[in-house]
Amino acid sequence: MKKITSFCLLTIAALLPGIAASADPWPSKPIRIVVTFAPGGTSDVLGRAIAPPLSAALGVPVVVVNKPGANSVIATQDVARSAPDGNTIGLFISAHAINPFIAKSLPYDSKKDFIPLAMLALMPGLLTVNPSVPANTVQELIALAKAKPGSLSYGTPGGLTSGQLSMQYLIKLAGVNIVEIPYKGGGPALVDLLAGHIQMLINSPTSTIPHVNSGKLRPLGTTGATRPPALKDVPTIAESGFPGFELYEWYALFLPAGTPKEIVTRLHKEVMGVMASPEMVKRIADIGAQGSKDTPEQFAQFLAKEDKVWGDLVKAIGIQPE
Repeated sequence: MKKITSFCLLTIAALLPGIAASADPWPSKPIRIVVTFAPGGTSDVLGRAIAPPLSAALGVPVVVVNKPGANSVIATQDVARSAPDGNTIGLFISAHAINPFIAKSLPYDSKKDFIPLAMLALMPGLLTVNPSVPANTVQELIALAKAKPGSLSYGTPGGLTSGQLSMQYLIKLAGVNIVEIPYKGGGPALVDLLAGHIQMLINSPTSTIPHVNSGKLRPLGTTGATRPPALKDVPTIAESGFPGFELYEWYALFLPAGTPKEIVTRLHKEVMGVMASPEMVKRIADIGAQGSKDTPEQFAQFLAKEDKVWGDLVKAIGIQPE
C-alpha cells in the first residue's frame, strides 16, 4: 500500500510543473480595448493614445477594437459577454449612464455586468454657433430664438447623447423653440454647422476647439461647472443665466463583472500611470477636459451620482423610453 501511495505522489508531483505551466499568469495574451464608437472620435483617440504606453507597462499587445452602433449598446454588450480574465476592457462614454433611462430594455445590466475601472477624461460640452448667427452670448442666442421661434436649428450627433440632451435641457429651461436636426455622429453635424446649414451645436471640445481658434465657429458657453483651461475665456452656461446647469461627457474604462480583484488593481495602477504622464496630462487639457485620480471605488460613487443626474434630466425633458 505504501508503494502505491508513493508512486501516486511521485506521479502527481511530476505532473504539477505541466499543470502550472498551462495556467499562464496574467497578462499573457493581447488585451482588447473595445471602443463604443467609430474611428476618429474622442473615445477612439483616447483609446489609441493609451494603448501603446499601456502595452509597454503590461508587456503584451494592447489593441483598440471599434464596435460602433446602437448608441454604444453593441460594444457594451460585447464587453459584458467577454470572459472576466482581464483581456477585454471597455472604453465607454456617458451614454453608458444615459441608456438605461432611454431604452425599455438592454441586453446587459449596466451596473451588475461591469466593474468600473478608471475615469480617463471628464469633458464639458461646448455650445458654438456659426458666425452668421447674430449672437455673442448665450443670453443673446436665447433672445434671438424668442424673437424668431422655429427659425434657428441645432444639430445632434444622434442616439440621445449627452450633447443632444444638454441642448434639449437648455431649450426647455429657456422656453424657446429651436428645431432639432439629427445626424449620425458629431462629425457630420459639425460639417453642416461650419457650412451654415444649422446654426448651433453642443459638441465635444476635442473636435470643435480647432474651428473656434481659427474663427470659423463662435463659442458661447460650456456645460460644466467651471471653465476648462483650454476655454478659459468662454463662460459656462451656468454663468449665463442658468445656475446649476452642469453636464458632462465622460470617457472611462470598464471590465466585465467577475474580473479578479488583483487584475483590477494592477490595471488601474498601470492606467493611472499612463494618464499621469506629462504628455497625457497636456493632451487631456488641450481637448478641454480634466483627468481623474479616482480609485475604482470612487469612480463607482461618481457613476451613482451620474445615474441621478441623467435620470432626472431625462424625466425633466419628458423623454419616454423606447
